[in-house]
Amino acid sequence: MMIPHLLSLILLLPTMGLGVLFFVPSDKTSLIRRISNVALLLPFLLSLWVFAAYNPTAGGFQFIENIPWVVPLGISYHLGVDGINALLTLLVGIGSLAAVLVSASIKERVKEYYILLLLTVVGTYGAFLSLDIFFFYFLHEIATIPVFLLIGVWGSQRRDYAAMKLTLYLTAGASLALIGLLALYVATGLGTFDFIQIQQHLANHPLPVDVQNWIFPLIVIGFGITLTLWPFHTWAPVGYAEAPTAVSMLHAGVIKKLGAYAIIRFAIQLMPQAAHTWMPIIATLAVVNILFCGIVALTQRDMKYILGYSSCSHMGYVLLGLACLNIIGLNGVVFLMFAHGVMAALAFALTGFFADQTNTRNLDELGGLAKRMPFIAACFSMAALASAGVPGFANFVAEIMVLLGAWDQYHLYTVLAVLGVVITAIYMLKAIRFGFQGPINPRWTKVTDAQTSLAKLPFVLLLVALMLVGCWPSLIMKHIESGTKTIYVSNH
Repeated sequence: MMIPHLLSLILLLPTMGLGVLFFVPSDKTSLIRRISNVALLLPFLLSLWVFAAYNPTAGGFQFIENIPWVVPLGISYHLGVDGINALLTLLVGIGSLAAVLVSASIKERVKEYYILLLLTVVGTYGAFLSLDIFFFYFLHEIATIPVFLLIGVWGSQRRDYAAMKLTLYLTAGASLALIGLLALYVATGLGTFDFIQIQQHLANHPLPVDVQNWIFPLIVIGFGITLTLWPFHTWAPVGYAEAPTAVSMLHAGVIKKLGAYAIIRFAIQLMPQAAHTWMPIIATLAVVNILFCGIVALTQRDMKYILGYSSCSHMGYVLLGLACLNIIGLNGVVFLMFAHGVMAALAFALTGFFADQTNTRNLDELGGLAKRMPFIAACFSMAALASAGVPGFANFVAEIMVLLGAWDQYHLYTVLAVLGVVITAIYMLKAIRFGFQGPINPRWTKVTDAQTSLAKLPFVLLLVALMLVGCWPSLIMKHIESGTKTIYVSNH
């Protein structure tokens, strides 16, 4: 049975949820939490439905909804999914449901917190589903703007600094990207923001190479800042470290992937000749991302800073895969976007759990937590192994594809990227050793494990997704290939 306007429902349900919250008294915190949980549970189920119902054999965009909005400017409410964003929409569903479930630790201004959290999720869903460039950009901003308030109000000690730095960097990137997208709109001469129309036109009438060559870097650098492209990555570790747990999960796990998605869609797919010109430079920056951020992660003692720099390092593999411009590299990129999104959400959720009880994330003050938190310790160990690319987890499959794709063109860079895997293993094993193993600090003898099924649910959900896809990669590979083959063909 096909549900009419399925993609619109995914956007409408959390929007209705945040609308209802406006009319719920602020002191009814239990009701607020239940409404928010349901408002993100239902879109998750629908995103799962979309992924399962998508036909990768037919390929192309499916579940299309198209309603003209501002006709003179060529702006329309245009939704649809191919194999790439069907998977990324599912990532939003998994990540947002886990994030809202761990938000039970929020005790102050609960109503406002959940309204902003739901608004962030609406923007993220909408950006991934939009086939109109104007609406993509608008919803991309809807996803990122509430983060300023979520960090500034509910963040930890350096929240003001973190919120301001994150906002300034992302605003600068968004401004560059906007210039690039408007230039693309003007250069095509079609008078429309419709991605499909622009794609079909440029397939037969590509932009002049000199035009591509100056628009391309605007889009790549602009959205690359969201993706934590070196040297514009410094907002991310402090932003993730000072953000409340759910915001760290969403931003590192999901919102960051909007940057890679935009580069794939609007830069590589629409300007293939410029991609071949610029991607060797991007490959160089990608390796710097991997090694520099990985080495900095090695020096950190705050668990969230370790995860923050680790996330930036892993985005280097995404950039390296994009720079390959071959089918295995592109497949690896999309696979890694999903795998890293789930893994990052899991690692930040687990860190938030023990940090809420111990009031510290410093490895020098922790130790022995596995004795009091065996479930959390086991989950964190598996998240660390996933981050290090151990077989059996989705990250292993993704990184192998990226490295194989990179070997075709960048032998030295591939060797250096493998070194990044070793660095990752070192700092993640260090985190396990100093955080959970060894003698227990007497201060933590009263901390408790996740005991109820509801408390364990977000961790289990994320871990199952990591292991299921890691052991059964074909579960998502057909979807990925149906989307990336179009991009590969346009670049060759």
